[in-house]
Amino acid sequence: MKRIAVLISGGGSNLQSIIDATRQHKINAEIAVVISNKAEAFGLTRARQANINTEVLDHHDYPTREAFDQVLVDRLESYQPDLIVLAGFMRILTPVFVDAFHGRTMNIHPSLLPAYPGLHTHKRAIDAGDHRAGATVHFVTRELDGGPHIIQASVPILPG
Repeated sequence: MKRIAVLISGGGSNLQSIIDATRQHKINAEIAVVISNKAEAFGLTRARQANINTEVLDHHDYPTREAFDQVLVDRLESYQPDLIVLAGFMRILTPVFVDAFHGRTMNIHPSLLPAYPGLHTHKRAIDAGDHRAGATVHFVTRELDGGPHIIQASVPILPG
């Protein structure tokens, strides 16, 4: 059974899907820890209700992105994860993190990459007049939202 660490910054809807999939044995894994950079993230409540270890590492407590990422790497390594999932984790990771978990970190991104890397993906797709939107799960590399794709799914953008 694989050990997953999930990083979040918000509500944790993707986290909940991962929790549900592990409980239903759709994923042969256990969630070892959920770490958030925001103490108020509702995803932490979801994890606690599922009896999953949680930690908060506030990025404001560190002088640089690299310093935060090194502490994050150290905390994650203590849980010995096989896979790290970025599920609404709203931080751009530095090479300190990316290199430490190369080939073991995936991101759930709310666009059909390579279209709309970064933030505000839905608004950008609508403003561009796109007829479809979707999500991409991809491996994390040093290039923002540029890693190899694992899977994509699309949905229509409806009028109104």
